[in-house]
Amino acid sequence: MIISSATDFREAARRKLPPFLFHYLDGGAGAEQTLRANVDDLQQVNLRQRVLQGSEQLDLSAEWFGRQYGLPMALAPVGLTGMYARRGEVQAARAAAGRNIPFIQSTVSVCPLAEVAAAIDKPIWFQLYVLKDRGFMRDVLQRAKALGATTLVFTVDMPVPGNRYRDAHSGMSGANGPLRRMLQALAHPSWALDVGLLGRPHDLGNISAYRGQATELEDYIGWLGANFDPAIGWQDLQWIRDEWQGPMVIKGILEADDARDALAFGADGIVVSNHGGRQLDGALSTARALPQIAAAVKDKLTIFADGGARTGTDIFRLLALGADGVLLGRAFVYALAVQGQAGVERLLAILEKDIRTNMVLTGVKSVKDIGPHLLAR
Repeated sequence: MIISSATDFREAARRKLPPFLFHYLDGGAGAEQTLRANVDDLQQVNLRQRVLQGSEQLDLSAEWFGRQYGLPMALAPVGLTGMYARRGEVQAARAAAGRNIPFIQSTVSVCPLAEVAAAIDKPIWFQLYVLKDRGFMRDVLQRAKALGATTLVFTVDMPVPGNRYRDAHSGMSGANGPLRRMLQALAHPSWALDVGLLGRPHDLGNISAYRGQATELEDYIGWLGANFDPAIGWQDLQWIRDEWQGPMVIKGILEADDARDALAFGADGIVVSNHGGRQLDGALSTARALPQIAAAVKDKLTIFADGGARTGTDIFRLLALGADGVLLGRAFVYALAVQGQAGVERLLAILEKDIRTNMVLTGVKSVKDIGPHLLAR
């Protein structure tokens, strides 16, 4: 199929991937109302078109935590990215490094931290969950620091896994899951060769490094359910703040009060996020939650946003709503599944072109100038 826009990668990925992987990436919690609202509410945000205000000299750079980046976006932490292309985390990290944007590696990645860090010449960001096994958390933090990770993204909106019913229908979980996944792989020979055979080992690399034995994908869902900590509170995080001296970003904020608590805790940044609609179905969409949070803590810490961004215009909208940067999750994994590193590079080029077009048509010359004044009332 012809890929001319950022959204074309989704359909191409659906055709290429076994259903259990596509729907694990594509789905959300419950009836998927928040998943849909993330996209729909963001697309309802209207921008003010200005004429005779443009410039050929546009600055798309962003500065976060004392470092300059080429675009106002980062690749979000996505579990099992290495199942969507051969050694997928490595390919995605290389594409991000080539555009000088952060790649945020997930705790539950297929490729371990060491493999990704060795593949690029840029420092990585690392995402960590709140887990019952504090020994694992300390171990992986120490390894991340030793490998040069500069920024910790701490995900706090997953004390328990959301109810993701689509996974049982697709074969990702539920009865006869291994057999169903094998049959689906056989029906998708391109993926089966590239990832199924040549992309091994298929395990949770960071967890296996700690346990000293392979943590197979068959154990993935069960491991998540057994290790998340529903009793966690702000007071339980202080040892992590003490352990990690670099920038810390709290991911999973949807309320202004929680944003203020993150600021009081000592966070350097937050991610306004509902986990891509994969946790509390019925929660506010990112587009609706972001303005009130920006009003509460803007310029006091760095505000990132994720959820619903599929195009460069969506990124522009989130910046106009108050974000300092945008995390891309599903969008980059669709592209990765279709064309690997080249697909992510192509996606980033399309997104950059979108943002440039929007900057000219709204009359701004720098990403720093994008703000609520560009929203049509």
